Amino acid sequence: MARPLKELKDFRKLALKPGETQTVTFTIDKDKLAFYNSQLVRTAEPGDFQLMIGAASDDIRLEGKLTLQ
Repeated sequence: MARPLKELKDFRKLALKPGETQTVTFTIDKDKLAFYNSQLVRTAEPGDFQLMIGAASDDIRLEGKLTLQ
């Protein structure tokens, strides 16, 4: 089954003043990585996932990797 190149799994909207920083925590668990397959069964496939954090999909500011076993 073809999957999208990018999928939004979580987001936070922040209002920061110029120069202000804030720590944001996300929990990406197996349920957030799940999708409905062609038999309409919700599943999460094991493997490596690229994490991208940014202000927008075309403004990625931090990247990482997650492995689902």
